[in-house]
Amino acid sequence: MALRWGGWWWRWRCGASARRAPPPLPPPHGSVPGPGSRSSPPALGGAMCHFAQRSSVLSFPKLCNIFWRFHHTSTSHMCSCSKTVSDEKYQDPFQLGRKDLKNLYEDIKKELLVSTAELREMCEYYFDGKGKAFRPMIVVLMARACNIHHSNSREVQASQRSVAIIAEMIHTASLVHDDVIDDANSRRGKMTVNQIWGERKAVLAGDFILSAASLALARIGNTTIISVLTQVIEDLVRGEFLQLGSKENENERFAHYLEKTFKKTASLIANSCKAVSILGCPDPKVHEIAYQYGKNVGIAFQLIDDVLDFTSCADRLGKPAAADLKLGLATGPVLFACRQFPEMNAMIMRRFSKPGDVERARKYVLQSDGVQQTTYLAQRYCHEATREISKLRPSPEREALIQLTEMVLMRDK
Repeated sequence: MALRWGGWWWRWRCGASARRAPPPLPPPHGSVPGPGSRSSPPALGGAMCHFAQRSSVLSFPKLCNIFWRFHHTSTSHMCSCSKTVSDEKYQDPFQLGRKDLKNLYEDIKKELLVSTAELREMCEYYFDGKGKAFRPMIVVLMARACNIHHSNSREVQASQRSVAIIAEMIHTASLVHDDVIDDANSRRGKMTVNQIWGERKAVLAGDFILSAASLALARIGNTTIISVLTQVIEDLVRGEFLQLGSKENENERFAHYLEKTFKKTASLIANSCKAVSILGCPDPKVHEIAYQYGKNVGIAFQLIDDVLDFTSCADRLGKPAAADLKLGLATGPVLFACRQFPEMNAMIMRRFSKPGDVERARKYVLQSDGVQQTTYLAQRYCHEATREISKLRPSPEREALIQLTEMVLMRDK
């Protein structure tokens, strides 16, 4: 991975550092730190401040130009480095997290013990060990990194591992519910729960997984952790409502998209990272570092997911390609492409409902620089995540979390 990564990413990083550093990205509108850290993060103005501040005069077209210029200027700066930092300090996140994630899915199934065979089968359907376990891996690596930072201990506490389990359960419950809302027929390369057992039973199965996660959360016995992780469930619901709506104004539309992205995807990672940092370290500054890392990685992860909806085939994704357009959703690539093809505005507002809208919109996106601009935006979020986690004491786990930001950008499914 590090060898594949070295070239253009390192040129981008060196080119960016050779000039005055570009301003970091703001959080999505409304994504303030969770319970226990009520103050907003430092102002992250600059190129995208209008996403979080209504008074900004920077327009969406100007934003697109800034990202275009940033990329083409930075990639022209060459750096004469024989090895990248990643090559020298490379830590495989999956290898480091393997010990703490051993028997993860077996332990989740123990939380789902029910007497009804059909309900048990439905609840265990996605806990088959074939998922990436991306969220639990981040959580256990963050737990170790924070423990090392505070007490030089590399052991993951039982309560911290429970947070990893709970995070995966909440995530999976949200997938079951999303598939019902979207009437999806495939997930992870196989039929969805709603397609096999029907929508009503699928909703109940998702509810049951959430209830089991809530019981596991209560057993941790820490009211602050309960408050932090229940925020995730609230954000998931609010994010789903945001996805059901749309905005006419271009600037508002992008802010709406980023806020939805935070609530539906990044909040779970951000608040899970914050939870394990609270359990391992009493320093509020460390809690904020963990939260900001998870938030930025989570947003970048979803931005790349939205890119893959246009660039990857259905077999790689494990779900139909162009699925978001078919659901009437305008994601990052579409919103950037709309600048070059204004006729897409009408399609966005009618949620690509007319015959031919999906095909035309996909064609416009691929003809535009929407995919590239969304990828550059994901890079900026990953850069911010790296900047945050680098504040912790050096450790293999910290380096693995930095490496993880590169893996997020390089993934193809």
